[in-house]
Amino acid sequence: MTRMEMGWVSRTWCARIRLLGSLLVTKITVDEPCPGLKTIFSFTVPDQRSGQIELQYLHDYAGTSTSVGLTANPVVNFAAVLGSNVLSLGTSVSFDSKTSNFTKCNASISFSNADLIASLAMNNKGDSLIASYYHIVNLVTKTAIGAEVTHGFSSNVNTITVGTQHALDPLTMLKARINNSGKASALIQREWHPRSFFTVSGEVDTKSIDKSAKVGLTPALKP
Repeated sequence: MTRMEMGWVSRTWCARIRLLGSLLVTKITVDEPCPGLKTIFSFTVPDQRSGQIELQYLHDYAGTSTSVGLTANPVVNFAAVLGSNVLSLGTSVSFDSKTSNFTKCNASISFSNADLIASLAMNNKGDSLIASYYHIVNLVTKTAIGAEVTHGFSSNVNTITVGTQHALDPLTMLKARINNSGKASALIQREWHPRSFFTVSGEVDTKSIDKSAKVGLTPALKP
C-alpha cells in the first residue's frame, strides 16, 4: 500500500495530508481562534461522507470536545471533563440525527492521588455500571494491584476481575489477572530498545483445563 504524508504549519493553523493507498486523508487544525479553543476539520477523498468538524476547548479545570459529521443527517459527538488531578467528572454522548436517538451516553467519576486511582462509570446508556480500583504498592518495583467489577442491569450479570503487576528488573514487567468466570491471563514484557518492547502472553480457562491455552508473541517497535 502506498503511503505518503505532507504537512504545512503556521502560527495559527496546520494542515496534514496522508496518502494511504487510494485514500487521501486531510486534517486541517486552526489553533486558538480564541483562548483555549481549537478547530479541527478532517475529510477523506473519495469518501464524501467522511467530512467532520470538531471543536475542542481546554481550560485548567475543564475540557470539552464536540464533533459533527458534515452530512445531511450527521452524528453529533460530545465529551466533557471537569475537575482536577484529584477528582474529576466526565461524560460522553453521541446523537444520531437520522434516527433521532442517542447511540451512546456514558458518565464517570474518578479519584486519584500519588499511588491510587479509583473510578465509577455508567456506560451503555445506563445499562452497565463499572467500578475499578488501582493501587501502587511499591514504586521502586512498580508493584501494583487492581480490581474491576462490572454489573449489567439488563442481563443481571456481574463480572469481577483482579490483577497485579511487578517489575522483575527495570526493563522487564510481569502482569497477571483472573476473573470470576475462571479465565486467567499473564504476560511478560521486555524493553529491549528504548520504547520498543517484546511481549509474551498467555490465557487459559481454569474451568476447562482440557482446552488448549492461548499463547501470543507481540513485538512493538517505536522510532
